[in-house]
Amino acid sequence: MTITNARKDDVPFIARAIMDAVGEEICKSLAGDGHSLADVERLFTELAARDDSQYSYVNTLAAVDEDGKTLGVCVGYDGAKLDELRKPFFAYVREMLGKDLGDVEDETDGSEFYLDTLAVLPEYRGRGIASALLKASIEKARKMGKPAGLLVDKDNTRARRLYESIGFEQIGERPFCYVMMDHLQCK
Repeated sequence: MTITNARKDDVPFIARAIMDAVGEEICKSLAGDGHSLADVERLFTELAARDDSQYSYVNTLAAVDEDGKTLGVCVGYDGAKLDELRKPFFAYVREMLGKDLGDVEDETDGSEFYLDTLAVLPEYRGRGIASALLKASIEKARKMGKPAGLLVDKDNTRARRLYESIGFEQIGERPFCYVMMDHLQCK
């Protein structure tokens, strides 16, 4: 397995990974009454295909096997660019889903390299792929001179154990789409 920059071919995988990471409840809330989860997947697919979006394939590392199959991804970006990178997200949500998310609080800030999404195909979990993606992302953050930061659901003990085993420590709380999460960093 190799950790590399994601390719445009990875866009559908990235979109599904984002949906998996934010969870079904938030995706359903985003869809609202007038739209489906397929509409939300289409939104994230469009965003992952762009090069100026927080969810872009350009901001994504991929774990690829020797046959070129993508097994997992980690989306991460400089927190200082959050406002700029999420403009397409807000615009697409307004256009495609008819929602205004202008009151959503920032999930990161300029002091960290933010790990937005981590996902591994279910059949490849437990093989160290998520750890390798996290370590590569932490190294990317270090090269920028920033700690890696992420949010974890307060009830997601499995993910928290993984993050802590890599060296992440809780430094506080932050909201993500109106839900308070634990904020962890790895220096």
